[in-house]
Amino acid sequence: MTATIYYEKDADLSNLKDKTIAVLGYGSQGHAHALNLRDSGLKVVVGQRPGSANYELAIKDKFDPLTVETAVQQSDLIVLALPDELQSDIFDKQIRPNLNPGNIIVTTHGFNVHFGQFNMPNGVVAILVAPKGPGHLVRSEFVKGGGVPCLLALGEGAGNKERQLGLAYAKGIGGTRAGVIETTFKEETETDLFGEQVVLCGGVSALIQNAFEVLVEAGYQPEMAYFECMHEMKLIVDLFYQGGLNYMRYSISNTAEYGDYTRGKRIITPETKNEMKKILQEIQTGEFAREWLLENKVNAPKFKRMRELQKQHNIEEVGRKLRKLMSWIDSKEF
Repeated sequence: MTATIYYEKDADLSNLKDKTIAVLGYGSQGHAHALNLRDSGLKVVVGQRPGSANYELAIKDKFDPLTVETAVQQSDLIVLALPDELQSDIFDKQIRPNLNPGNIIVTTHGFNVHFGQFNMPNGVVAILVAPKGPGHLVRSEFVKGGGVPCLLALGEGAGNKERQLGLAYAKGIGGTRAGVIETTFKEETETDLFGEQVVLCGGVSALIQNAFEVLVEAGYQPEMAYFECMHEMKLIVDLFYQGGLNYMRYSISNTAEYGDYTRGKRIITPETKNEMKKILQEIQTGEFAREWLLENKVNAPKFKRMRELQKQHNIEEVGRKLRKLMSWIDSKEF
């Protein structure tokens, strides 16, 4: 199946000229969407909890933040730029009672729609406009005149009118400059979770940590292990980004390329691939979603404990020390 991809010529911002867009949540994605939409000449209001750092940031960016309830009441499109685990409760208590027929819910990730966490009132439909990049990149690329590719999906009851509004929205945040791929809530949600867990976050993090541990346990200096297993990862990923696996292999030494072909498959074995399939099945059946939602029902103790343990890993301690010595790195320490 060939993907349908939309660009600038396929989207018309005038479809949103008489609409008010409420961006709920002024975090990573929310701030980028609100600023880009406003810079595109659209009417934007921000819903953000008073007293939070993001509330103050919205004021600094010359918005007048409203309560969620007021923002929804004033708007035609309601953008959920809130953490997945908070959306369901906020939707039920603060958003749904203030919706009117004709309102459109815009999500930046399909998790809650796909897994049935929203009791959508009659006359209200959902669409997905999901940038394939973090919020700071959505903003910085837009400011530079570029954009981050986006995904577009239509929820139950949505048709071509909503597609055109979604495309206009994507244009407003810069997505049509890079391309907007039409998909479904199911496909976006399941592939996004799979990519995060198996490659982008879970897979890469576990690979780096284990490789670091092997070198240190074998007697090599932790600083050397850090450079080989963590620091240089960016250099390789940049090559992937520019030209895929072939360009990476073209750019490295023949020795490294030979090691890639002959040793990589010993790390990612058929057993590893089978575990990937199990993870995909857990996503498809909703097992992972249930686990994550239930974890948050009891205030996420397991999640918080794992977060603190990972902060204490030796690779983090070594990295903090080394990054202080590299003035060219905009070091982010948490």
